[in-house]
Amino acid sequence: MADELLKWRAEFPILERAVYLISHSLGAMPRATYESLHEYADMWATRGVRAWAEGWWEMPLTVGDEVARIIGAPAQTVAMHQNVSVCQSLILSCVEPQGRRNKIVYSELEFPSVMYVYEAHARDGRYRIERVPSDDGITAPLDKMLAAIDEETLLVPLSHVLFKSAYLQDARAITERAHEVGALVVLDTYQSAGTVPFSVTELDVDFCTGGSVKWLCGGPGAGYLYVHPRLHARLEPKVTGWMAHEAPFAFADSLAYAPGIARFLHGSPAIPALYAARSGYRVVNEIGVEQIRAKSVRQTSRLVELAEEAGFDVTSPRDPARRGGTITVNVEHAGAVTRELVRREIICDYRPGAGVRLSPHFYTKDEELELAVRELRKIMDTRAYATEAAGAAF
Repeated sequence: MADELLKWRAEFPILERAVYLISHSLGAMPRATYESLHEYADMWATRGVRAWAEGWWEMPLTVGDEVARIIGAPAQTVAMHQNVSVCQSLILSCVEPQGRRNKIVYSELEFPSVMYVYEAHARDGRYRIERVPSDDGITAPLDKMLAAIDEETLLVPLSHVLFKSAYLQDARAITERAHEVGALVVLDTYQSAGTVPFSVTELDVDFCTGGSVKWLCGGPGAGYLYVHPRLHARLEPKVTGWMAHEAPFAFADSLAYAPGIARFLHGSPAIPALYAARSGYRVVNEIGVEQIRAKSVRQTSRLVELAEEAGFDVTSPRDPARRGGTITVNVEHAGAVTRELVRREIICDYRPGAGVRLSPHFYTKDEELELAVRELRKIMDTRAYATEAAGAAF
């Protein structure tokens, strides 16, 4: 059958010269990004300071509305920020420990940047952190997560898809447990938005954060923060700035929070990053995440088959329902192997303890999967021969 999504390949220049299997890290840049950034430069060059009043000032929320369509959020519930670390810090600045309710629960497989934020805030003793151990270093056991969330839990930061292995966590079960005991949930969808369909509204999470670098093909500098409407009037972030003021151009000497999602803004936004990010969002919204997911499941399943046929150990979950858009292949000297693959224009990466990470996206050809595994096998065979014959380290 013809792959209808391949018509989008022409919109991504890097695909003309490389097998691009690294959308879990940096999605390919849409051709339209050139025009979008040119539009930004033209606005600055021709309108100068007037550009703020002609669209720039509103961009953190108007661009947020485009992300909202992808993550199943209502309009005016998403604010754009620079990255997830800022978003997580902003969320934490909204919630106060109350007696014994000061525990933050997360898996030990969370992305390190997120853990650093919470660990830094816990140094003064106001928060307690409970890191839920993994049995295999690849998956986060649901039963242990649920058991750790109790009446003393304040916040549960949760990666929808784990960065190392693409393990897809049960966000619904964890959210239901957290709400049962009065805790709040921060769903990190960096590794799912744009490749795994979900709705923050249906999941009923309190917060959702992520970035545009990966499956959204939006580039760096455009993180997003969703806050459930029921929390808008309740919370008063301490990580804040003049954009969060109800009348920023009054230049008042004290803070009066803006209504709605605007109170979760802070200082002046990164306008060029927002211009760059829009092109990827529009492509994803035009295709639809359901279609992207259907192809992803088919191609990641095929990658598993190809890798196992070639004698490799696949460390990602076999069940597509428990897997995001990445397949991890455990090989010896994964770092060196990855460098050789990249030298051969098969763009991928690796993570310690998981192996080489391969991520097809909607623009990937089936034959590129076969090529990637074939070249991986050649590299490993060459290494085995060189080691045996000359005792050389790969």
